[in-house]
Amino acid sequence: MATHSIKTVWRENKIFDTDIDGHTVTLDMPGEDGYETAGPGPKKLLLVAATTCSGLDIVSMAEKMRIDLKGFDVRIDAEVAEEHPKQYTSMKVIYEFEGNNLPKDKLERACQLSFNKYCGVLALYKKAIPVSYEIVMKGS
Repeated sequence: MATHSIKTVWRENKIFDTDIDGHTVTLDMPGEDGYETAGPGPKKLLLVAATTCSGLDIVSMAEKMRIDLKGFDVRIDAEVAEEHPKQYTSMKVIYEFEGNNLPKDKLERACQLSFNKYCGVLALYKKAIPVSYEIVMKGS
């Protein structure tokens, strides 16, 4: 079994730096009064991990299927609890495809495979909260 390890270092104020495979990611607590933020908050990075994980799956499958995407976006709408801990209580993943004469059936299959089989980030979230998805096709 593989192990992933990271180390997060406190820089100053509420700013932390994490080295991930040679890339520094700076995190902060956005929205707090009195200082300028240096990076995004950690909670939204959970959403970035999910959109990127699933998006990478789908782009890889689209390439293998020889689908000519003109654009592809992955968005997540996540509900946040009112009380502490202010965790996500549900997520909806929206896959937005753009292109001409896109094969909807193939793209639906790619989304379904990523959502149900390949994306490890979404698999983890689905163990904790309700997660759903929808597909939006743009173009002719």
